[in-house]
Amino acid sequence: MSLVMSEAERVAFLGEPRVGVIAISRDGRGPLAVPIWYRYARGEVCVWMERDSVKYRALCRAGRFTLVVQSERMPYKYVSAEGPVVDARSPSRAEAVAIAGRYLAPPDAEGYVDSALGEGSVLVSMRPERWLSNDQSRG
Repeated sequence: MSLVMSEAERVAFLGEPRVGVIAISRDGRGPLAVPIWYRYARGEVCVWMERDSVKYRALCRAGRFTLVVQSERMPYKYVSAEGPVVDARSPSRAEAVAIAGRYLAPPDAEGYVDSALGEGSVLVSMRPERWLSNDQSRG
């Protein structure tokens, strides 16, 4: 039996409020890999960061990234999505709240966005071209 998730299973898994790890290649060094909040909608992974961050500077050079999301409990599951950046722009407040709201209660998400969203904020969208997944509950 295959441990690979179907598209519907991947979408459902990514829809759960899990912290992802973004990985971005860098010349002459290992990839930058750091935790990040994300949102997967309409076939795109969206992440919010700051323009002056190491993440954003690496993304500007690489033009693509990988997002890995995993379960923290057994049975183990993960989804990995890799692809090119298709958009990078200032997020609206509603877009920032949509990401923060996956992880925080509504009033807390709005408060977080009100304190963190600024002129240096950027919403980066990636359209996955390659997927890896594993669902150990099938074994």
